[in-house]
Amino acid sequence: MLEGRSIEQKREIAAVFTRELARIAGCTEAGVTVVIDEHKKDNWAVGGTLMADQIQDKK
Repeated sequence: MLEGRSIEQKREIAAVFTRELARIAGCTEAGVTVVIDEHKKDNWAVGGTLMADQIQDKK
């Protein structure tokens, strides 16, 4: 995901993903690993346009 989430948001993402994946997959929460992979907006493109440029265009 793009960088910019707070540590509190990351904690909630990890907790919710873990709980729901364990529920859906029928495994223990201890068996779930969550890796948050953050990218700068100038290292991510959608539809051929860098996210950094898309965000600037919306301002």
